[in-house]
Amino acid sequence: MTVDDTGSGEGEHPASDGGDSRTAEPVAARARDDFGVPEVSDVDEKNEDDAEKDPLALRLEQLILGADRRYTPFQAARSAGVSMELASRFWRAMGFPDIGQAKALTEADVLALRRLAGLVEAGLLSEAMAVQVARSTGQTTARLAEWQIDSFLEGLTEPPEPGMTRTEVTYPLIELLLPELEEFLVYVWRRQLAAATGRVVQAADDEEMVDRRLAVGFADLVGFTRLTRRMEEEELGELVEAFETTAADLVAAHGGRLIKTLGDEVLYAADDAGVAAEIALRLIETMANDETMPELRVGIAFGTVTTRMGDVFGTTVNLASRLTSIAPRDAVLVDGAFAEELTRTGDAPASETQAAEEAAAAEKEGEEPPSYRFALQPMWQRPVRGLGVVEPWLLARRG
Repeated sequence: MTVDDTGSGEGEHPASDGGDSRTAEPVAARARDDFGVPEVSDVDEKNEDDAEKDPLALRLEQLILGADRRYTPFQAARSAGVSMELASRFWRAMGFPDIGQAKALTEADVLALRRLAGLVEAGLLSEAMAVQVARSTGQTTARLAEWQIDSFLEGLTEPPEPGMTRTEVTYPLIELLLPELEEFLVYVWRRQLAAATGRVVQAADDEEMVDRRLAVGFADLVGFTRLTRRMEEEELGELVEAFETTAADLVAAHGGRLIKTLGDEVLYAADDAGVAAEIALRLIETMANDETMPELRVGIAFGTVTTRMGDVFGTTVNLASRLTSIAPRDAVLVDGAFAEELTRTGDAPASETQAAEEAAAAEKEGEEPPSYRFALQPMWQRPVRGLGVVEPWLLARRG
Protein backbone atom coordinates (compact mmCIF):
# COMPACT_ATOMS: atom_id res chain seq x y z
CA MET A 1 0.00 0.00 0.00
CA THR A 2 1.23 3.44 -0.82
CA VAL A 3 0.00 6.99 -0.51
CA ASP A 4 0.86 7.60 -4.17
CA ASP A 5 -2.26 7.01 -6.27
CA THR A 6 -0.56 7.71 -9.62
CA GLY A 7 -2.12 5.63 -12.33
CA SER A 8 -5.38 4.99 -10.53
CA GLY A 9 -7.50 6.50 -13.29
CA GLU A 10 -10.86 5.23 -14.42
CA GLY A 11 -10.95 1.79 -15.86
CA GLU A 12 -7.22 1.25 -15.59
CA HIS A 13 -7.38 -1.97 -13.57
CA PRO A 14 -10.49 -4.08 -14.21
CA ALA A 15 -11.73 -5.92 -11.16
CA SER A 16 -11.31 -9.66 -11.18
CA ASP A 17 -13.46 -12.25 -9.45
CA GLY A 18 -10.88 -12.84 -6.73
CA GLY A 19 -8.40 -14.86 -8.79
CA ASP A 20 -10.34 -18.01 -9.76
CA SER A 21 -8.54 -18.18 -13.09
CA ARG A 22 -5.07 -17.86 -11.54
CA THR A 23 -3.29 -20.08 -9.07
CA ALA A 24 -2.23 -18.60 -5.77
CA GLU A 25 1.50 -18.98 -6.44
CA PRO A 26 1.65 -17.01 -9.72
CA VAL A 27 -0.55 -14.28 -8.20
CA ALA A 28 1.70 -14.10 -5.14
CA ALA A 29 4.75 -13.92 -7.37
CA ARG A 30 3.18 -11.10 -9.36
CA ALA A 31 2.29 -9.31 -6.11
CA ARG A 32 5.94 -9.53 -5.05
CA ASP A 33 7.03 -8.10 -8.39
CA ASP A 34 4.36 -5.37 -8.68
CA PHE A 35 4.01 -4.23 -5.09
CA GLY A 36 7.43 -4.81 -3.59
CA VAL A 37 6.33 -7.79 -1.51
CA PRO A 38 9.14 -9.24 0.63
CA GLU A 39 9.81 -12.93 1.09
CA VAL A 40 7.91 -14.70 3.89
CA SER A 41 10.97 -14.91 6.14
CA ASP A 42 11.40 -11.13 5.88
CA VAL A 43 7.75 -10.61 6.83
CA ASP A 44 8.07 -12.79 9.95
CA GLU A 45 11.19 -10.93 11.08
CA LYS A 46 9.48 -7.56 10.53
CA ASN A 47 6.44 -8.55 12.60
CA GLU A 48 8.66 -9.77 15.43
CA ASP A 49 10.70 -6.55 15.31
CA ASP A 50 7.53 -4.42 15.47
CA ALA A 51 6.27 -6.25 18.55
CA GLU A 52 9.60 -5.97 20.31
CA LYS A 53 10.14 -2.30 19.45
CA ASP A 54 6.82 -0.81 20.56
CA PRO A 55 4.43 -3.17 22.37
CA LEU A 56 2.28 -0.25 23.59
CA ALA A 57 1.71 0.96 20.02
CA LEU A 58 0.52 -2.52 19.06
CA ARG A 59 -1.75 -2.69 22.13
CA LEU A 60 -3.26 0.70 21.23
CA GLU A 61 -3.74 -0.39 17.63
CA GLN A 62 -5.51 -3.56 18.76
CA LEU A 63 -7.71 -1.54 21.12
CA ILE A 64 -8.70 0.96 18.41
CA LEU A 65 -9.19 -1.56 15.62
CA GLY A 66 -10.82 -4.11 17.89
CA ALA A 67 -8.95 -7.03 16.34
CA ASP A 68 -5.54 -8.66 16.01
CA ARG A 69 -3.31 -8.49 12.97
CA ARG A 70 -4.13 -11.54 10.90
CA TYR A 71 -3.62 -10.89 7.21
CA THR A 72 -1.03 -9.73 4.76
CA PRO A 73 -2.45 -7.44 2.01
CA PHE A 74 -2.45 -10.38 -0.40
CA GLN A 75 -4.28 -12.61 2.10
CA ALA A 76 -6.81 -9.85 2.86
CA ALA A 77 -7.53 -9.33 -0.83
CA ARG A 78 -7.97 -13.05 -1.37
CA SER A 79 -10.26 -13.38 1.68
CA ALA A 80 -12.36 -10.44 0.44
CA GLY A 81 -12.67 -12.04 -2.98
CA VAL A 82 -11.07 -9.16 -4.88
CA SER A 83 -7.99 -8.90 -7.02
CA MET A 84 -4.77 -7.61 -5.50
CA GLU A 85 -4.85 -4.83 -8.09
CA LEU A 86 -8.27 -3.58 -6.98
CA ALA A 87 -7.41 -3.95 -3.28
CA SER A 88 -4.26 -1.95 -3.86
CA ARG A 89 -6.24 0.82 -5.56
CA PHE A 90 -8.63 1.01 -2.58
CA TRP A 91 -5.80 1.07 -0.05
CA ARG A 92 -3.92 3.74 -1.95
CA ALA A 93 -7.08 5.83 -2.18
CA MET A 94 -7.63 5.56 1.58
CA GLY A 95 -4.09 6.86 2.11
CA PHE A 96 -2.58 3.82 3.82
CA PRO A 97 1.23 3.55 3.78
CA ASP A 98 3.17 0.85 2.00
CA ILE A 99 3.55 -2.19 4.26
CA GLY A 100 4.75 -4.64 1.66
CA GLN A 101 3.30 -7.99 2.70
CA ALA A 102 3.61 -7.62 6.47
CA LYS A 103 0.86 -9.31 8.45
CA ALA A 104 -0.76 -6.05 9.60
CA LEU A 105 -4.41 -6.22 8.48
CA THR A 106 -7.48 -7.34 10.40
CA GLU A 107 -10.90 -8.81 9.72
CA ALA A 108 -12.24 -5.23 9.46
CA ASP A 109 -9.91 -4.54 6.54
CA VAL A 110 -11.24 -7.61 4.75
CA LEU A 111 -14.83 -6.53 5.41
CA ALA A 112 -14.15 -3.01 4.09
CA LEU A 113 -12.70 -4.40 0.86
CA ARG A 114 -15.64 -6.78 0.52
CA ARG A 115 -18.15 -3.96 0.99
CA LEU A 116 -16.56 -1.65 -1.57
CA ALA A 117 -16.19 -4.44 -4.11
CA GLY A 118 -19.79 -5.52 -3.39
CA LEU A 119 -21.10 -2.05 -4.22
CA VAL A 120 -19.29 -2.26 -7.54
CA GLU A 121 -20.52 -5.78 -8.30
CA ALA A 122 -24.11 -4.78 -7.46
CA GLY A 123 -23.90 -1.90 -9.91
CA LEU A 124 -24.54 0.72 -7.23
CA LEU A 125 -21.13 2.33 -7.78
CA SER A 126 -18.70 2.21 -10.65
CA GLU A 127 -15.18 1.12 -9.80
CA ALA A 128 -13.95 4.69 -10.27
CA MET A 129 -16.67 6.01 -7.95
CA ALA A 130 -15.82 3.41 -5.30
CA VAL A 131 -12.21 4.59 -5.41
CA GLN A 132 -13.44 8.18 -4.99
CA VAL A 133 -15.48 7.13 -1.96
CA ALA A 134 -12.39 5.52 -0.46
CA ARG A 135 -10.23 8.57 -1.22
CA SER A 136 -12.66 11.19 0.13
CA THR A 137 -13.30 9.17 3.30
CA GLY A 138 -9.60 8.50 3.82
CA GLN A 139 -8.55 12.12 3.35
CA THR A 140 -11.27 13.50 5.63
CA THR A 141 -10.80 11.02 8.45
CA ALA A 142 -7.00 11.24 8.25
CA ARG A 143 -7.17 14.96 8.91
CA LEU A 144 -9.66 14.41 11.72
CA ALA A 145 -7.48 11.75 13.36
CA GLU A 146 -4.36 13.93 13.12
CA TRP A 147 -6.20 16.83 14.71
CA GLN A 148 -7.56 14.68 17.53
CA ILE A 149 -4.13 13.30 18.35
CA ASP A 150 -2.25 16.59 18.03
CA SER A 151 -4.71 18.89 19.75
CA PHE A 152 -7.15 16.77 21.71
CA LEU A 153 -5.37 13.77 23.16
CA GLU A 154 -2.13 15.65 23.72
CA GLY A 155 -3.80 17.90 26.28
CA LEU A 156 -5.89 15.20 27.90
CA THR A 157 -2.99 12.80 28.37
CA GLU A 158 -0.98 15.20 30.50
CA PRO A 159 0.07 12.99 33.45
CA PRO A 160 -2.26 13.75 36.38
CA GLU A 161 0.29 12.70 39.01
CA PRO A 162 4.07 13.13 39.35
CA GLY A 163 5.97 10.09 38.17
CA MET A 164 3.33 8.98 35.67
CA THR A 165 4.17 8.96 31.99
CA ARG A 166 1.94 10.06 29.16
CA THR A 167 1.91 6.53 27.76
CA GLU A 168 0.50 5.20 31.04
CA VAL A 169 -2.44 7.56 30.71
CA THR A 170 -3.09 7.12 26.99
CA TYR A 171 -4.40 3.54 26.94
CA PRO A 172 -7.17 3.85 29.57
CA LEU A 173 -8.14 7.25 28.17
CA ILE A 174 -8.60 5.93 24.65
CA GLU A 175 -10.45 2.94 26.05
CA LEU A 176 -12.99 5.31 27.63
CA LEU A 177 -13.21 7.83 24.79
CA LEU A 178 -13.27 5.51 21.77
CA PRO A 179 -16.93 4.35 21.87
CA GLU A 180 -18.20 7.85 22.63
CA LEU A 181 -16.17 9.50 19.85
CA GLU A 182 -17.23 6.78 17.41
CA GLU A 183 -20.93 7.35 18.13
CA PHE A 184 -20.46 11.11 17.87
CA LEU A 185 -18.66 10.79 14.54
CA VAL A 186 -21.50 8.75 13.05
CA TYR A 187 -24.08 11.22 14.39
CA VAL A 188 -22.31 14.24 12.87
CA TRP A 189 -21.79 12.42 9.56
CA ARG A 190 -25.48 11.54 9.32
CA ARG A 191 -26.46 15.13 10.13
CA GLN A 192 -24.11 16.50 7.49
CA LEU A 193 -25.25 13.92 4.95
CA ALA A 194 -28.90 14.85 5.56
CA ALA A 195 -28.13 18.56 5.12
CA ALA A 196 -26.09 18.01 1.94
CA THR A 197 -28.75 15.73 0.44
CA GLY A 198 -31.44 18.29 1.18
CA ARG A 199 -29.48 21.00 -0.61
CA VAL A 200 -28.92 18.85 -3.68
CA VAL A 201 -32.51 17.61 -4.12
CA GLN A 202 -33.77 21.20 -3.98
CA ALA A 203 -31.75 22.05 -7.09
CA ALA A 204 -33.79 23.40 -9.99
CA ASP A 205 -32.76 20.64 -12.43
CA ASP A 206 -30.46 17.66 -12.81
CA GLU A 207 -27.65 19.78 -14.26
CA GLU A 208 -27.72 22.14 -11.28
CA MET A 209 -27.27 19.17 -8.93
CA VAL A 210 -23.66 18.92 -10.13
CA ASP A 211 -22.81 22.42 -11.38
CA ARG A 212 -24.59 24.74 -8.95
CA ARG A 213 -24.90 28.50 -8.62
CA LEU A 214 -23.39 29.52 -5.32
CA ALA A 215 -21.87 32.50 -3.57
CA VAL A 216 -18.22 31.75 -2.81
CA GLY A 217 -16.17 33.83 -0.40
CA PHE A 218 -12.51 33.96 0.63
CA ALA A 219 -11.47 35.64 3.89
CA ASP A 220 -7.76 36.42 4.17
CA LEU A 221 -5.64 37.71 7.05
CA VAL A 222 -3.65 40.77 5.95
CA GLY A 223 0.12 40.70 6.46
CA PHE A 224 0.23 37.08 7.59
CA THR A 225 3.63 36.45 5.98
CA ARG A 226 5.17 39.26 8.02
CA LEU A 227 3.59 37.86 11.16
CA THR A 228 5.25 34.49 10.59
CA ARG A 229 8.65 36.21 10.81
CA ARG A 230 7.83 38.09 14.02
CA MET A 231 5.85 35.60 16.08
CA GLU A 232 6.93 32.44 17.85
CA GLU A 233 5.60 29.21 16.38
CA GLU A 234 3.29 28.57 19.35
CA GLU A 235 1.84 32.09 19.17
CA LEU A 236 1.34 31.76 15.43
CA GLY A 237 -0.41 28.43 15.90
CA GLU A 238 -2.76 29.93 18.48
CA LEU A 239 -3.58 32.86 16.19
CA VAL A 240 -4.37 30.56 13.25
CA GLU A 241 -6.50 28.31 15.45
CA ALA A 242 -8.43 31.29 16.83
CA PHE A 243 -9.02 32.64 13.32
CA GLU A 244 -10.17 29.29 11.94
CA THR A 245 -12.43 28.64 14.94
CA THR A 246 -14.03 32.09 14.78
CA ALA A 247 -14.55 31.83 11.02
CA ALA A 248 -16.00 28.32 11.24
CA ASP A 249 -18.45 29.33 13.98
CA LEU A 250 -19.62 32.45 12.11
CA VAL A 251 -20.02 30.63 8.80
CA ALA A 252 -22.04 27.83 10.38
CA ALA A 253 -24.16 30.11 12.58
CA HIS A 254 -25.35 32.19 9.61
CA GLY A 255 -26.15 29.32 7.27
CA GLY A 256 -23.01 29.03 5.16
CA ARG A 257 -20.66 26.09 4.67
CA LEU A 258 -16.96 26.16 5.46
CA ILE A 259 -15.25 24.51 2.50
CA LYS A 260 -11.67 24.56 3.81
CA THR A 261 -9.12 26.48 5.84
CA LEU A 262 -5.66 27.39 4.58
CA GLY A 263 -3.97 28.79 7.67
CA ASP A 264 -4.36 32.51 6.98
CA GLU A 265 -7.36 32.05 4.68
CA VAL A 266 -10.78 30.41 4.79
CA LEU A 267 -13.04 29.48 1.89
CA TYR A 268 -16.79 29.31 2.42
CA ALA A 269 -19.91 29.01 0.28
CA ALA A 270 -23.60 29.81 0.60
CA ASP A 271 -26.66 29.16 -1.56
CA ASP A 272 -27.95 32.67 -0.87
CA ALA A 273 -26.04 35.88 -1.68
CA GLY A 274 -27.49 37.62 1.38
CA VAL A 275 -26.16 34.89 3.65
CA ALA A 276 -22.68 35.15 2.09
CA ALA A 277 -22.72 38.94 2.49
CA GLU A 278 -23.77 38.73 6.15
CA ILE A 279 -21.00 36.23 6.89
CA ALA A 280 -18.38 38.43 5.22
CA LEU A 281 -19.35 41.54 7.16
CA ARG A 282 -19.62 39.62 10.44
CA LEU A 283 -16.11 38.28 9.90
CA ILE A 284 -14.76 41.79 9.30
CA GLU A 285 -16.58 43.19 12.36
CA THR A 286 -15.58 40.35 14.67
CA MET A 287 -11.90 40.45 13.73
CA ALA A 288 -11.83 44.26 13.97
CA ASN A 289 -13.03 44.02 17.58
CA ASP A 290 -10.23 41.61 18.52
CA GLU A 291 -6.95 43.45 19.12
CA THR A 292 -4.95 40.22 18.81
CA MET A 293 -6.12 39.66 15.22
CA PRO A 294 -4.65 41.16 12.05
CA GLU A 295 -6.87 43.03 9.63
CA LEU A 296 -9.05 41.00 7.31
CA ARG A 297 -10.17 41.30 3.70
CA VAL A 298 -12.89 39.34 1.94
CA GLY A 299 -13.75 38.69 -1.71
CA ILE A 300 -17.04 37.14 -2.88
CA ALA A 301 -18.25 36.02 -6.32
CA PHE A 302 -21.54 34.49 -7.43
CA GLY A 303 -21.99 32.00 -10.23
CA THR A 304 -21.74 28.41 -11.38
CA VAL A 305 -19.50 26.24 -9.23
CA THR A 306 -18.39 22.65 -9.69
CA THR A 307 -18.29 20.65 -6.46
CA ARG A 308 -16.07 17.61 -6.01
CA MET A 309 -15.24 15.71 -2.81
CA GLY A 310 -16.42 18.59 -0.64
CA ASP A 311 -14.35 21.20 -2.50
CA VAL A 312 -15.44 23.82 -5.04
CA PHE A 313 -13.84 24.67 -8.37
CA GLY A 314 -14.33 26.94 -11.36
CA THR A 315 -14.11 30.50 -12.59
CA THR A 316 -16.36 31.77 -9.78
CA VAL A 317 -13.95 30.44 -7.16
CA ASN A 318 -10.95 31.91 -8.98
CA LEU A 319 -12.68 35.29 -9.22
CA ALA A 320 -13.47 35.31 -5.49
CA SER A 321 -9.81 34.60 -4.76
CA ARG A 322 -8.65 37.43 -7.04
CA LEU A 323 -11.12 39.88 -5.48
CA THR A 324 -9.73 39.00 -2.05
CA SER A 325 -6.19 39.83 -3.16
CA ILE A 326 -7.22 43.35 -4.28
CA ALA A 327 -9.73 44.11 -1.51
CA PRO A 328 -8.91 46.99 0.88
CA ARG A 329 -8.13 46.16 4.51
CA ASP A 330 -11.19 45.42 6.63
CA ALA A 331 -13.41 45.55 3.54
CA VAL A 332 -15.44 43.25 1.28
CA LEU A 333 -15.24 43.28 -2.52
CA VAL A 334 -17.84 41.44 -4.62
CA ASP A 335 -18.25 40.85 -8.34
CA GLY A 336 -21.01 42.22 -10.58
CA ALA A 337 -23.00 38.97 -10.55
CA PHE A 338 -23.06 38.99 -6.75
CA ALA A 339 -24.18 42.65 -6.72
CA GLU A 340 -26.97 41.83 -9.19
CA GLU A 341 -28.11 38.90 -7.04
CA LEU A 342 -28.31 41.09 -3.92
CA THR A 343 -30.37 43.63 -5.89
CA ARG A 344 -32.64 40.94 -7.32
CA THR A 345 -33.42 39.52 -3.87
CA GLY A 346 -34.06 42.95 -2.39
CA ASP A 347 -31.09 42.84 -0.02
CA ALA A 348 -29.47 45.91 -1.60
CA PRO A 349 -30.66 48.79 -3.83
CA ALA A 350 -29.40 49.06 -7.38
CA SER A 351 -28.00 52.46 -6.45
CA GLU A 352 -28.17 55.03 -3.66
CA THR A 353 -30.09 57.31 -6.02
CA GLN A 354 -32.77 54.66 -6.41
CA ALA A 355 -32.91 54.14 -2.66
CA ALA A 356 -33.36 57.89 -2.08
CA GLU A 357 -36.12 58.09 -4.71
CA GLU A 358 -37.93 55.13 -3.17
CA ALA A 359 -37.67 56.65 0.31
CA ALA A 360 -39.07 59.99 -0.94
CA ALA A 361 -41.95 58.29 -2.76
CA ALA A 362 -42.80 56.22 0.31
CA GLU A 363 -42.74 59.26 2.56
CA LYS A 364 -45.06 61.10 0.16
CA GLU A 365 -47.52 58.21 0.29
CA GLY A 366 -47.19 57.89 4.05
CA GLU A 367 -45.68 54.41 3.75
CA GLU A 368 -42.58 52.76 5.10
CA PRO A 369 -39.64 52.97 2.67
CA PRO A 370 -38.02 49.73 1.44
CA SER A 371 -35.63 48.25 3.98
CA TYR A 372 -32.27 47.21 2.55
CA ARG A 373 -29.64 45.30 4.52
CA PHE A 374 -26.59 46.10 2.40
CA ALA A 375 -25.12 48.93 0.37
CA LEU A 376 -23.10 48.52 -2.83
CA GLN A 377 -20.59 51.02 -4.17
CA PRO A 378 -19.11 50.48 -7.66
CA MET A 379 -15.32 50.62 -7.84
CA TRP A 380 -13.01 51.32 -10.77
CA GLN A 381 -12.82 48.59 -13.40
CA ARG A 382 -9.52 46.81 -13.36
CA PRO A 383 -7.80 43.87 -15.06
CA VAL A 384 -7.64 40.70 -13.00
CA ARG A 385 -4.98 38.15 -13.85
CA GLY A 386 -6.43 35.31 -15.89
CA LEU A 387 -9.99 36.68 -15.80
CA GLY A 388 -9.88 39.86 -17.87
CA VAL A 389 -11.39 43.18 -16.78
CA VAL A 390 -13.83 43.12 -13.84
CA GLU A 391 -15.82 45.80 -12.05
CA PRO A 392 -15.73 45.07 -8.33
CA TRP A 393 -18.26 46.48 -5.88
CA LEU A 394 -17.58 47.49 -2.29
CA LEU A 395 -20.05 45.82 0.07
CA ALA A 396 -21.08 47.48 3.33
CA ARG A 397 -23.91 47.51 5.81
CA ARG A 398 -26.62 50.02 5.09
CA GLY A 399 -26.83 52.82 7.63
